[in-house]
Amino acid sequence: MHPDLSPHLHTEECNLVISLLKKCHKEHNILKFFGHCNDIDREMRKCLKKEHEENRARNRAMRQRLINAHKNSEK
Repeated sequence: MHPDLSPHLHTEECNLVISLLKKCHKEHNILKFFGHCNDIDREMRKCLKKEHEENRARNRAMRQRLINAHKNSEK
């Protein structure tokens, strides 16, 4: 199962791969069940994973800054 594939949630790079996958599924509506679009699907999942990891790193850094700011304000 994929996360929400709405364009406003993803980078341009991932949106391009998502649109390729949707196009592949539309053009090959039977062959998609036999793995015809699997390579594009793998690329999309790899892109979404990269986005997720970047978001986690950014959130981790923000959390650390907030914790440090709070500790410094207590002193």
